[in-house]
Amino acid sequence: MNPQASSIFITSLLLGTTITISSNHWITAWMGLEINTLAILPLISKSHHPRSIEAATKYFLTQAAASALVLFSSMTNAWYTGQWDITQLTHPTSCLILTSAVA
Repeated sequence: MNPQASSIFITSLLLGTTITISSNHWITAWMGLEINTLAILPLISKSHHPRSIEAATKYFLTQAAASALVLFSSMTNAWYTGQWDITQLTHPTSCLILTSAVA
């Protein structure tokens, strides 16, 4: 892989992690997670071995399902409490869905 491309992917990975950690809103946390996914997929499949492609596909499918659950949890919390803030996750259903997404 080109050294410039590798450095861009690693920088994007750090940027996505920073955005996710420092966010106060569910959409920005989700955006940081998606940036991480888009940055790590080329790094996983860097070697063109069938196992690395399989690992990247499995990671993508698992992360897509978890991302959908995070968005569903935030929408459920906003529906019940009217809050989009991460610190106001108080409804039990939203907490359960978010826990299953993280798991």
